[in-house]
Amino acid sequence: MSATGNTNDGPLLAKVLTVSDGVVHGTREDTSGAGLAACLERHGFTVVERALTADGDDNVAAALERLCADFAGVVVTTGGTGFAPRDQTPEGTRRVIEREAPGLAEAMRLVSPLGRLSRGVVGIRGSAIICNTPGSPKGCVEQIEAVIDVLPHALRLLDDRPTSH
Repeated sequence: MSATGNTNDGPLLAKVLTVSDGVVHGTREDTSGAGLAACLERHGFTVVERALTADGDDNVAAALERLCADFAGVVVTTGGTGFAPRDQTPEGTRRVIEREAPGLAEAMRLVSPLGRLSRGVVGIRGSAIICNTPGSPKGCVEQIEAVIDVLPHALRLLDDRPTSH
């Protein structure tokens, strides 16, 4: 087993973080988190945790620090990437990432015209790749599917494992 917890043919690990005041307070159902988990599993990832936090950069940063601790895989957030005052997922994410991956974030935004309204970022913390997606059930799946084909390769590179290039 490698340092990431994945063997070369082993499972790709993922966690999903829903950022939503409404879901935290029980006034909205977490359809986006469920949709992301199902999408990741369809693409060969094992979702080992689904978590929830309220909006706001402090909440997001604390949740991401916990989710990334001793974890090697993808952490996908849904929610908080828009223009509303409490939409501060990118700000919380920037507080915890060590390096940004702007090419992935740009590719995610290109999937639809509404993607241009997403302020989501992608970056690395330790052995984890954090991807921000919008709170829309359709938008979050569209955006993660825009990059899901390269995430296994990115995880191998992050773990310093041999790749085909």
